[in-house]
Amino acid sequence: MNNEEMVKEFEKFAIKIRIETIKEVAELGFGHLGGAMSIVDTLAVLYGGVMKIDSKNPKWEERDWLVCSKGHAGPAIYASLAMKGYFPMEQLKTLNKPGTKLPSHCDRNLTTGIDMTTGSLGQGSSAAVGIALGHKLDKKDNYTYLVLGDGEIQEGQVWEAVSCAAQQKLDNLITFVDYNKQQLDGYLKDINDMGDIKAKFESFNWHAQEIDGSSVKEIYEAIQKAKEAKGKPSVIVLDTVKGAGCCFAEGILNNHHMTVSMEQAEEAIAILEKKLVELEGGAE
Repeated sequence: MNNEEMVKEFEKFAIKIRIETIKEVAELGFGHLGGAMSIVDTLAVLYGGVMKIDSKNPKWEERDWLVCSKGHAGPAIYASLAMKGYFPMEQLKTLNKPGTKLPSHCDRNLTTGIDMTTGSLGQGSSAAVGIALGHKLDKKDNYTYLVLGDGEIQEGQVWEAVSCAAQQKLDNLITFVDYNKQQLDGYLKDINDMGDIKAKFESFNWHAQEIDGSSVKEIYEAIQKAKEAKGKPSVIVLDTVKGAGCCFAEGILNNHHMTVSMEQAEEAIAILEKKLVELEGGAE
């Protein structure tokens, strides 16, 4: 597969993840949609071919690990895992319902394919550093991928982990900051502006990049550059839009946790399905 074909497959996978994520949330009638949608393109690249994984052997010791510290993005991860064969697609309909194995926030004890329980913001950063350090001490070549929210990096624990990762030269740790400029109850700039995020990480001696977080091509290329940076951890700041790719959620303020009607879902899915047909070359 050449690069152009690979990028096209990532783009198609991203659309499918969005469709299934919207279905999940609509089935329940409400949920964390905005912050799930803004990391879909990154998930499409990671689960679409970058990460070393085996759905038939979820605990494979040689696998790459994903820690989504912003655990409320679980619905998008569940959609990715189901499509990769970790569990039946039908299970997606149980999101956050009584007895479900797919809770609102990621839980490694419930969901096959989830590497770390998250949701208490900031804590995933420390866990990811510990996982990466453990692999390095064991001389394994596993990568640990960490996803942080831009509001989440207001947590002091994140910067303790950032400092430790640099001190330990964890070049097997690649972090994504979902810079969608919004947090639970407002815009970052109005609540606690984090300024130049890339520069902050660089000041801790991290290899840092800032890219278009909606471009699977840029995401893939940034990961390859991160892997070339030896002797230091890497961060990729994703310039994203909260709710991206969902017509009724994209760009609005109150999209962190929102109600979703079947009518809204059907409209959004129809738009995405049309894009998918066009990508697959079926448009007339």
